[in-house]
Amino acid sequence: MTAHPDFLWADPEPKRGYEVVVIGAGGHGLATAYYLARNHGISDVAVLERGWLAGGNMARNTTIIRSNYLWDASAAIYEHSLKLWEGLSDELDYDILFSQRGVLNLAHSLPDVRESVRRVNANRLNGIDAEWLTPAEVKKLVPIINTSPELRYPVLGATFQPRAGIAKHDHVAWAYARAANRLGVHLIQNCEVTGFRREGSRVTGVETSRGTIEAGRVALCAAGHTSVLAQELGFRLPLASHPLQALVSELLEQVLDTVVMSNAIHVYVSQAHKGELVMGAGIDAYNGYGQRGSFHVIESQLAAAVELFPIFARAHVLRTWAGIVDVSPDASPVLGLTPVENVFVNCGWGTGGFKATPGAGWVYADTIAHARPHPLAAPFTLDRFTTGALVDEHGAAAVAH
Repeated sequence: MTAHPDFLWADPEPKRGYEVVVIGAGGHGLATAYYLARNHGISDVAVLERGWLAGGNMARNTTIIRSNYLWDASAAIYEHSLKLWEGLSDELDYDILFSQRGVLNLAHSLPDVRESVRRVNANRLNGIDAEWLTPAEVKKLVPIINTSPELRYPVLGATFQPRAGIAKHDHVAWAYARAANRLGVHLIQNCEVTGFRREGSRVTGVETSRGTIEAGRVALCAAGHTSVLAQELGFRLPLASHPLQALVSELLEQVLDTVVMSNAIHVYVSQAHKGELVMGAGIDAYNGYGQRGSFHVIESQLAAAVELFPIFARAHVLRTWAGIVDVSPDASPVLGLTPVENVFVNCGWGTGGFKATPGAGWVYADTIAHARPHPLAAPFTLDRFTTGALVDEHGAAAVAH
């Protein structure tokens, strides 16, 4: 069984070897393969996926896209990604349903307000669109939101990024897959990596459930499972993998034309193109690789959502699920070289992986092609955990997604 239109790309048997083997056919893996071929002329690339293409986190995220991060390094790579999003449908010749409907980050306390205003100022200094809205302005933009001062966590204002929004995650994956396939990239599904072949300090091949594949370079791009692959290669990544739960409602009339996020009550919501409400929660407190929803998280999430949006009380939940987020100690990605000579790593995006898809693929492809970090990736190399030059987005990102 597959969950996508296979006719958009070929389903080849693996060759004996490839110049580059990308492990993980999610958004980042597919984008990396596409930009390797498009930007650097490296089309002898295989993208290996243990299940079906884009069936992991790419199929499980809540599709939010924004670039309003606090620190310069984070803002730069996410803004680069947002600019790529803005032209992606035209470039890939496939409608990804990118909707720049804006993203609101609510503030519920005076510390929230101070931090949010600080982030707006930092965004503006970095050339990123950002506004501070009063409660009255929030209510005008989102009429269904409850701005009563009697709320458990009253709305004291919000940051707003007008260029932010959502895109259809499946269409993004299919668009990159089709474009990469047209450039000669092999997309190999149902091909689980079970080990590596090494000669000295280099990896010479990848052991898979479909046989051994020789590799000139290996690019790890498997989100929460990247740390498992790294252990096979003899080095450790400072990642903690957690489930992150989300849900969708039944189809409804259009009632919400922007994205609303609240870190204090751990809920973020948008309304998809077909009409379903898409809601996410904060990450689960425990480590794990589970991909199912759990009642206590969903109950807390819905209670917060109904308090903020009383109109949602009559909506019915259609389904719940979880994705796996790989969180680094500073909540920023790990992107660049590894202790193994010809192995590269792209992981640690936590809750920000989908929004970074084009930008991460662009800079990762450049890093692989030139065997050195792209300037936008330089602050996110693995050695920052040794030097202490962290990019601490744990509190600075202002919201869980």
